[in-house]
Amino acid sequence: MSKVLHPIEHKIIKTLKETPNITYDEIAKNTQLAIDQVRRGVEWLKYKNLVEIHESEVFFASLGENGKKAAEKGLPERRLVNHLAKHKICTFEDARTAVLEEEFNAAISNARQNGWIEITKNETSNIITLKDNIKNSSEEELLSILVNRTPVSEIKNKSAFESLKKRPDFILLDSIKTTEINLTKQGLDTPITQTKSHSTGAILVRAIDVEASAPEVFAARSHPLQDVINEVREIFVSLGFTEISGNLTQSSFWNFDALFTPQDHPAREMQDTFYIKDTSANKIATPNQIAKVSESHKKGWHYNWKLEEAKRMVLRTHTTCVTIRHLADNNPNEARIFSVGRVFRNEKVSYKHLVEFNQVEGVVVGKNVTLRDLMGLQREFYYKMGLKKVKFWPTFFPYTEPSLQSMVYNEKLGKWVELFGMGIFRPEVTKPLGIKNPVLAWGGGIERIAMLKFALGDVRELYNNNLGWLRSVPKCP
Repeated sequence: MSKVLHPIEHKIIKTLKETPNITYDEIAKNTQLAIDQVRRGVEWLKYKNLVEIHESEVFFASLGENGKKAAEKGLPERRLVNHLAKHKICTFEDARTAVLEEEFNAAISNARQNGWIEITKNETSNIITLKDNIKNSSEEELLSILVNRTPVSEIKNKSAFESLKKRPDFILLDSIKTTEINLTKQGLDTPITQTKSHSTGAILVRAIDVEASAPEVFAARSHPLQDVINEVREIFVSLGFTEISGNLTQSSFWNFDALFTPQDHPAREMQDTFYIKDTSANKIATPNQIAKVSESHKKGWHYNWKLEEAKRMVLRTHTTCVTIRHLADNNPNEARIFSVGRVFRNEKVSYKHLVEFNQVEGVVVGKNVTLRDLMGLQREFYYKMGLKKVKFWPTFFPYTEPSLQSMVYNEKLGKWVELFGMGIFRPEVTKPLGIKNPVLAWGGGIERIAMLKFALGDVRELYNNNLGWLRSVPKCP
């Protein structure tokens, strides 16, 4: 190990050779160094096995509030015998006036244990008789000592000390920790090499330990999940998309009805959706939008559509509610828009499901867009995210037809994992809202993308706040 020493180390060694076994403060005083410099220098020397640190702790005892009262007015048993000294004999009822009610039993017990009193019974009550030769108890003697804060090691009568400790708020304990530094044998044998400047006489140490370890620094950084969210945004913007946003709370009309989800669909039950208790939207859409969506439901699902059900407020279960409202309000012939935000599902938490997560969702509106365009767009997005193994298969969603499910292979799990659902909005969705051209739509959880990027086997690991993992994730993989 290198023995090249810093000037701070030289000063500390010189002081310890002159005055061994001293504290940090004493070293600072003798060397004229700041206390932080002394602590740092001692740690360096300890690492080089040139100093050893001895820590000790001294405990002190003093009187608490009840102890102070007892030192001033006497212990409960002393007040009892003082009362008996005036009467020689008295009943329990009479003796209670000598001490507080809550201290009476302790007074009787300790006075008997000290051999100060004798108790007999008559026909109606217990009689207390005072004995002769009442001497101070060891507890009383200790009380007079503990009026001043005393080291526990100097207390000779340990049984009296333990007895007083059992009494509530009689004894207070505190401690003083002391750290002393001393040179090891290697430290004592270490020469102090120094030169003096011709101009100032200042001590110069010319050698530099280039092998000394540098402190490990953990700079502040964004959470890896936030990095993935930012990456998703950047990719869609690079593909010509515009981001939109909306409220976390939505009416059931935009969250379900506008997307042609029937009012008796299982997804709308409380087992799957978080409803806001006793809250309904005052205005959910224009009268024309409400009328046409209602008619679409009646014609497509053959049931009586209810306005009150559509007014119920929910924590949004997807961000498509934001997109469909944007399309309904702006009615573009062509558009590329996406949305990123929190969504909520009343689901059982598992390795791939959370009740609250981030979702990215988007649409492409165009006269000639097809399902092949949608699949190509998704492959391009996954490729830019670094996910190469992708496949699609048919599935069902209430508001798209045809519909597809994208799957990406998770190397760590050794299985295909569902990511985005996608499809073309059904006419029952677009026509009631005045949208004329086909709409390609998709959506999926960002946590699952992060799970794949970071080769995690459980999506919950993103929220475990494991500092070791958080610091190990490369900023630019």
